[in-house]
Amino acid sequence: MSTWSRVGVAYPDQVARLPEWLQEVARIAESMTVDQLTRFVPPDGQGRHSAVLVLFSDDRDILLIQRASTMRSHAGQPAFPGGAVDDEDVDAAAAALREAEEETGLDPEGVVVFGALPDLWVFVTDFVVTPILGWWRVPSPVRAQDPAEVASVHRVPIADLADPANRCQVLHPSGFVGPGFEVDGILVWGFTAGILSTLLDTMGWSVPWDQSRMIPLDTGG
Repeated sequence: MSTWSRVGVAYPDQVARLPEWLQEVARIAESMTVDQLTRFVPPDGQGRHSAVLVLFSDDRDILLIQRASTMRSHAGQPAFPGGAVDDEDVDAAAAALREAEEETGLDPEGVVVFGALPDLWVFVTDFVVTPILGWWRVPSPVRAQDPAEVASVHRVPIADLADPANRCQVLHPSGFVGPGFEVDGILVWGFTAGILSTLLDTMGWSVPWDQSRMIPLDTGG
């Protein structure tokens, strides 16, 4: 499956409808490159496509889920709603919205999709992930729809993500070190934390924080 269209190509009319602060997000995201987000560039013609929904509300929060601890992959890990692109999905945006609805009960009719970040490769699972940017124009109630897949649903304020008291580096048992956030009772790390950290820095929302603060990740193993 091919790479999906970028901001300003597929979604110009939606961008014009956004609140001013999200119009700035759209403008900056349009020029973002894979290298700004990860060192793992998707290999040509390889990997299974998936999509996640990076959903912003007028309250300036972002929707996250925590996956159930019994999941085969990414067990217990906080994440953006999303999953694999299925044959019936017309594009990555459709997949992200479908998965968000299945996981959280989100009403897709209340979401305006306004762009996408570059495709990213999660080499551990060989997924090529398209982060879809959405404006939650009409918020709907959300909750964990299937406890076997989703343990909890969180609306995390951007201000909490930027708060220096909540930022950290996470040390994986493999030795990998990456950005992390302690917010709303969860530790956000890995792929999701990497995108959030880059967004904060690129959008100018970050404030200085103690990058020596290290939290060892407990994977239960």
